[in-house]
Amino acid sequence: FPQSLCILYAKNLSHSHVSSCSTGMSLQQVDDFHGTKIFDPYAWLEDPDSAETMAFVEEQNKVTMPYLEQCAVRAQFHQRLTDLYDYPKYSCPYKRGKRYFYFHNKGLQNQNVLYVQDSLDGPATVFFDPNKLSEDGTVALQMGRLSEECEYFAYGLSSSGSDWVTVHFMKADDLSQLDDLLERVKFSCLAWTHDAKGVFYNCFPRQEGKTDGTETTSNLNQKLFYHVIGTKQSEDILVAEFPDHPKWHSSVTISDDGRYAVLSITEGCEPVNQLWYCDLQQLPNGITGLLPWVKLVDTFKAQYSYVTNEGTVFTFRSNMDAPRYCLINIDIQKPDKQHWTTLIPQHDKDVLGFVSCVNQRHLLVNYVHDVKDILQLYDLHTGQLVRDLPLDVGTVSGVSCKKKHSEFFYKFTSFTTPGIIYHCDLSDLNPEPKVFREVQVKGINQEDYQTTQVFYPAKDGTKIPMFLVHAKGIKKDGTHPVFLYGYGGFEHSIQPYYNVAYLLFVRHLGGILAVANIRGGGEYGLTWHKAGTLGNKQNCFDDFQCAAEYLIQEKYTTASHIAINGASNGGLLVGACVNQRPDLFGCAVAEVGVMDMLKFHKFTIGHAWTTDYGCSDDPEQFKWLIKYSPLHNLPQPPYSGPPYPAVLLLTADHDDRVVPLHTLKYCAALQYGVGSSPMQRQPLMVRVDTRSGHGAGKPTAKAILEDTHIFSFIAETLGLSWKE
Repeated sequence: FPQSLCILYAKNLSHSHVSSCSTGMSLQQVDDFHGTKIFDPYAWLEDPDSAETMAFVEEQNKVTMPYLEQCAVRAQFHQRLTDLYDYPKYSCPYKRGKRYFYFHNKGLQNQNVLYVQDSLDGPATVFFDPNKLSEDGTVALQMGRLSEECEYFAYGLSSSGSDWVTVHFMKADDLSQLDDLLERVKFSCLAWTHDAKGVFYNCFPRQEGKTDGTETTSNLNQKLFYHVIGTKQSEDILVAEFPDHPKWHSSVTISDDGRYAVLSITEGCEPVNQLWYCDLQQLPNGITGLLPWVKLVDTFKAQYSYVTNEGTVFTFRSNMDAPRYCLINIDIQKPDKQHWTTLIPQHDKDVLGFVSCVNQRHLLVNYVHDVKDILQLYDLHTGQLVRDLPLDVGTVSGVSCKKKHSEFFYKFTSFTTPGIIYHCDLSDLNPEPKVFREVQVKGINQEDYQTTQVFYPAKDGTKIPMFLVHAKGIKKDGTHPVFLYGYGGFEHSIQPYYNVAYLLFVRHLGGILAVANIRGGGEYGLTWHKAGTLGNKQNCFDDFQCAAEYLIQEKYTTASHIAINGASNGGLLVGACVNQRPDLFGCAVAEVGVMDMLKFHKFTIGHAWTTDYGCSDDPEQFKWLIKYSPLHNLPQPPYSGPPYPAVLLLTADHDDRVVPLHTLKYCAALQYGVGSSPMQRQPLMVRVDTRSGHGAGKPTAKAILEDTHIFSFIAETLGLSWKE
């Protein structure tokens, strides 16, 4: 899910083992949804701390982990993945004050390390190393902000993959730690005022019970505070709260000139927000209490994202009357909508992605054309195109620039390119982007792989894009195993990205990687997104199933050789598709999936997803959800339908985004219902990781082991052998 809120385990196993861990059906809990009685026999798995739940997890892992460890290709895959993962990784450098900062991982370090250097060609030293905070790498740097002139560094740490963050502070010159500490921080901004006196941040009120990432309590009543350096959190200044709107979230951006605090307010994950601002220069005594916010936009009808401002004229990226996004100017001295102007209009086909200001008067503008990135330079004052920037077919995975600096960096990646960082200084006479840093992965030859994009018809005739990565010159003879990946939600676009495990699947298991850009994402803007949400959610599942049917029809593969995968909202995708078409896949791997569509809104941040899914509290929306909810569409015994593919479910004990109960309940019902069929020979398994969460900040060692288990399971259940 979007980072702000949400935008991710037989051949020889007898049937008795397949379902041995699932308890028998108990019809004790019955929920009434608008007159419809729904049994919830595994509601007891909603308590993560009960002895019964812990025993269930332990018994599942006793079956799953030995099975995964004995998979035929496991040792080779793990060794090869470890070897190939061991390459240097870099982020774009970014400038604060007169120094440059960048993240770097030598190869197998569990967490990336923040480095600093006085000049781009000068020596670099370690500025902050999260690896020193825990032996197993499970303490991660989740957020970090340097003050405007590099006086202080505020950094948020999370443990075991939880979304909860503790914010610490240090001086940037001598790296000395300050006593300041901010707790109960979650889904937060971190914005310094330019005088470096303090930061804006969000936190939740204290609640009963634990807040370590293993609880399921709803996250409500987030507030916005200002923390003054050198004071205690108990003295922090409340600057915005919304007592009548417990589900609202807020985020502050400080304007480029340091004068304004721009407040974005959201409710859920829909790309709409309210837009408030405060002129910090008009506070004679500084920030002392609730700020006198001016409401520029006080409805949830469109999205407005701050880009920059020239005095009182603000530039926003917006989808107001523009589903593919545009740039608009608003003069806050003439705030009425009739005075708003369009700086860069909506493109005929391409989606306006990120926009950043650089060199005082230029805009670095990204467009997405058929899921591939374009990067251009525009004039801030006229909105005219200045020039195109060179870019291969793939994705801009990172950009670094500031309005007051003349230089910028951008990072390019693709399915076969780990990362090329470009540097361009617009103060040069002939500013041309130059390769600043290019990474090569030893043992992977890009020339061995071929990436193509195809467009296949959906059930209703819509053309859906899909990337295919495979060995050059493969024959379409229906023999190739396919790893089919999808997401389809929250306006999140799945663009080409580098993943060593995928390339190993292609190279050593003879596979094809297929990434289907199904509706629900943002690949073609807001219209594409809305075509896969709420009452249209079935389009996502149809699009994904049509991808598999296309691959079979085009003789790339057969149904028994297709493995499907998705995480989070993509886990829901896998669960729904397996239920609807168990005959269409040979293997299904669902990671941290949303499986109980009738109750998801009751746990942690689930209420924010109702903008995408709807909510069972609404009678009409209940009818949508009950039709595809993975948990509620599993067969009951005795089951005599087509056997299910091999299923591997993954979750983690500190996932407080999509809480483990989704996967555990689905697993129990799957093993009880499908596992009862004498025709079911393939395993139905769950892997529950410990000291791990939804995915952010996962240590390298855990990521390597998880990918090893996933692809070993796929190879084992599809009957694939290792090819040198």
